[in-house]
Amino acid sequence: MRAPLDGLPESVTIYEVGPRDGLQNEKAIVPVADKAEFVVRLARAGLRTIETTSFVHPKWVPQLADAEELLDVLPRRPDLRYPVLVPNERGLSRALDNGVTEIAVFGSATETFARRNLNRTVDESIAMFAPVVERARAEGLWVRAYVSMVCGDPWEGDVPIAQVVSVAKRLMDLGCSQLSLGDTIGVGTPGHVTALIGALVDAGIGTDRLAVHFHDTYGQALANTLAALRAGVTTVDASAGGIGGCPYAESATGNLATEDLVWMLDGLGIATGVDLAELTATSRWMAGRLGRPSPSRVVQALSPVTGPSGLD
Repeated sequence: MRAPLDGLPESVTIYEVGPRDGLQNEKAIVPVADKAEFVVRLARAGLRTIETTSFVHPKWVPQLADAEELLDVLPRRPDLRYPVLVPNERGLSRALDNGVTEIAVFGSATETFARRNLNRTVDESIAMFAPVVERARAEGLWVRAYVSMVCGDPWEGDVPIAQVVSVAKRLMDLGCSQLSLGDTIGVGTPGHVTALIGALVDAGIGTDRLAVHFHDTYGQALANTLAALRAGVTTVDASAGGIGGCPYAESATGNLATEDLVWMLDGLGIATGVDLAELTATSRWMAGRLGRPSPSRVVQALSPVTGPSGLD
């Protein structure tokens, strides 16, 4: 039953991260044919923005070593967006050589995670991103910036809102079009999310340029998403089946499941363009490839259990 609430948007853009953020932490290498099929199925379900891979050095994320091969076999359509993550200028060159039109850079609000993830300080990482963003924009690419650890850091504890705003503003001042706020270890709560978004708006970064990226470590991802929607954000990151984590932060469990997000948005009468049944079937299929049940509560609720594993 649909029961809209006042103060929410009419539609939401879902930025699907399953093929990149969802699979990057898998130890067993997923064949490129399965990755391509995953993307195709997600598009068939109605998702139109699908972050597909990363041009990071294979030594650091072996799962994504097949970036070129994957992009080469994906169907290209005017209505489909395939952003990719690029860590540096070398990664951007690889992306451009493969016809990529949208990229993302991945920064950190904290020094410890910046060093663990990028082997650089926050200042050094922003300096590294500057020529990447400048060249990408000169080439006509759309550029997103991620800022991670926006609510808490496993080594530094609570992260002050002013600290997040400072890093976020520096990233956006490089020329990025969108900023995704990453609660990488899932410790945020709705009040904190509301205050953070308000502070960013006060700093000149409007909600039309913001996205949210919540992990569900403490079961707060949907509550935090609703708070973000009430604050005016209309782009939400999610991962089909709730797969994913972060290879550099062991306490980062799965992303917000796309199915759980769609169920909530459907119930609120908010348009997404996503076919929930098709999406659920896709996540069940990928769970079979990964050899374990999907952590998504909606996938579990809508899927028959056919054996002890819960897989087809």
